[in-house]
Amino acid sequence: GKAINSRKPHQRVQAGIAYVPQGREIFPRLTVEENLLMGLARFSGAQARTVPEEIYQLFPVLREMKARRGGDLSGGQQQQLAIGRALACKPQLLILDEPTEGIQPSVIKEIGEVIRQLAGKGEMAILLVEQFYDFAAELADSYLVMSRGEIIQRGAGADMAAEGVRNLVAI
Repeated sequence: GKAINSRKPHQRVQAGIAYVPQGREIFPRLTVEENLLMGLARFSGAQARTVPEEIYQLFPVLREMKARRGGDLSGGQQQQLAIGRALACKPQLLILDEPTEGIQPSVIKEIGEVIRQLAGKGEMAILLVEQFYDFAAELADSYLVMSRGEIIQRGAGADMAAEGVRNLVAI
């Protein structure tokens, strides 16, 4: 019920909002672990110095590569790192902007499974901005289709096929 577009990024994080931008925007010269620790900026003390075990459980590859620089990871691994960093702050709202962009199919499946697990816990709302219809349809509880900044259709995720959403988002 409150506009957030005038808030600074740290204020949005303090309000419980985490954002994974299109293009990931990890810190390429920092290690995987250092990138993840950046997600803990809203915490203090010991809580701000330790990557939550849950992140490594969701993305085991990050544990294996925690000493590697973020810029040395593949695109899919960078996306997992960006999502892990966002989750580190334990958000109430997770915004994912095109998480499948430029990622191989096997990693897309892994990311989809993580999103499904997170949604199943019911601890946070997840806003997924996605053009890959099959990925979105598989995960959506509800959907909105936008064109030129306007909402042109909305409904339940289970009804996307019957309501012809694929035809609206086809390029």
